[in-house]
Amino acid sequence: MRSRWWSVAAGALGLALAVSACGGGGQDGGEDQVEVFSWWTGGGEEAGLNALIERFENENPDVEFVNAAVAGGSGTNAQAVLEGRLQSQDPPDSFQGHAGAELQDYIEAGYLQPLDDFFDEQGLHEALPDELVEQISYEGSVYSVPVNIHRSNVLWYSPSVLEEAGVDGPPETLDELIEAMEAVEAETDAIPMAVGAQWTVDHLLESVLLGSLGTEAYNALWEPGADWDTPEMAEALETFEEVMAHTQEESAAEDWQEAARRVSDGEAAFNIMGDWAAGYFDELGAIPDEDYAWAASPGTEGTYMWLSDSFTLPVGAPHEEHALTWLELVASQEGQDTFNPLKGSIPAREDAEPAHYADNPYLESALAEWQSDPQLAGSFWHGVTVGNRWKNDIDTAVGLYLQNEDLEALNEALHQAAQTE
Repeated sequence: MRSRWWSVAAGALGLALAVSACGGGGQDGGEDQVEVFSWWTGGGEEAGLNALIERFENENPDVEFVNAAVAGGSGTNAQAVLEGRLQSQDPPDSFQGHAGAELQDYIEAGYLQPLDDFFDEQGLHEALPDELVEQISYEGSVYSVPVNIHRSNVLWYSPSVLEEAGVDGPPETLDELIEAMEAVEAETDAIPMAVGAQWTVDHLLESVLLGSLGTEAYNALWEPGADWDTPEMAEALETFEEVMAHTQEESAAEDWQEAARRVSDGEAAFNIMGDWAAGYFDELGAIPDEDYAWAASPGTEGTYMWLSDSFTLPVGAPHEEHALTWLELVASQEGQDTFNPLKGSIPAREDAEPAHYADNPYLESALAEWQSDPQLAGSFWHGVTVGNRWKNDIDTAVGLYLQNEDLEALNEALHQAAQTE
């Protein structure tokens, strides 16, 4: 069913060059403002950001908030723009980044200030899980403030489409997923598996790898020099290819929101996407367990593939005092409980108020599972396990596969990407 794809790389590069050529990202030199850069421009993520902005403006009425969000590509467009600004020594006052390896490039380039004193002053070492603080630390210092925890390995599905196809509940294994997609294709007019732009295929790939290889072997993939040229990896990629055979045409023109919406509207049976989709479904007015439902992506029950959004303090931030005020808000219990129910995520802090999440069945279940000591796996696409170079190498390999459907070449490219670390 699959046909045309294109890369967003050219568009992202164009954005970066355009910003560099303009020499700035919206600063007018005023003292009483704070510019915050992110890629939250739609769905629950935009709603969550807007709620934080409203709170910041109410508490700081004399400070102008400049929302420098850039849309598209799960952050790839924004990251291209950001890189141009940082290289031009034109940083925003704070920017969003995924906690983990993704920030390492910025740290090594000298773009970020350590936040150790801030963490001590705000009591964040006591408020945040030890493993999360470890992931956002580099050579003993902390460089970002996490605002949430997301789950990447979620299978969203349409109960009505599964019923029409004669599928009895969400598939628990990858073999069951393929059988279910075949039934959907044979018995309904719905898309078996909805995907969006290329990055959503990268996202799908990480869940298939986790489901096929298991948690321990998946986590071992991200060690520098890891062996991806194995029979187990070849089998996992064959499964990935079978899943991709049941995706829709012309999905490259759509981002994750359209792919998710197809599920809640009954146009598609399945979509594997992070749990930020929960906030988007709320925004659409979709009803849980009626318009959509969820399960761990097939083969991953008991494992929480996590990621965390965080905010930073760049070197040379034009309005550092106001940037620290922003970081205080996103680090606080009140800020995280304002942001996360709308974003569709659970708080990074361990002292957040559960009542704020009780109205959302998904978030209530996610918070309970996170607190039940699940096995953990880091999302590669969302920056936990790999830096930008390795991530870009994987994305390039996936992009070539989408054009030539050469599975052996994909396997070899993924193996070589691991060997160059």
